[in-house]
Amino acid sequence: MNFGPVHIDHIGIATHHLDDHTSFWRLLGLVQGDQDETVSDQGVTTRFFSTSSIGPSTPVAKIELLEATGKDTPIGRFLEKRGPGVQQVCLSVGDLEGLLAHLLDNGVRLIDEQPRMGAGGKLIAFVHPASTGGVLVELTQHDITP
Repeated sequence: MNFGPVHIDHIGIATHHLDDHTSFWRLLGLVQGDQDETVSDQGVTTRFFSTSSIGPSTPVAKIELLEATGKDTPIGRFLEKRGPGVQQVCLSVGDLEGLLAHLLDNGVRLIDEQPRMGAGGKLIAFVHPASTGGVLVELTQHDITP
């Protein structure tokens, strides 16, 4: 079964305030996105930083800073329990719905059995850390280019 190509889309890092760690990612040479985005139903404000492009057909991996919009949100609870740090790894896939069905058929525990809208207007779904060795894995559908 082929649900790809599969690549790392971004690594999400929970932080109390987006501005607390922005300068570090800029110092490394990452390029900050045009604007922050609040995803109300997830209770988070995001800020993306892009890595350098390796080539025209190679996707660019990103760092996503995540700031909670309140304490009773997924990121708010993460920060309260664990403090700032890596919150999730996101993989981009070619067929998100097909992959979710395949994972369910193989006994993988999902947080989202159906895709939902995430930052940047992308379809996303989360795999429960109990099925991944303790890592929250976000899956996203990448744009299909002709």
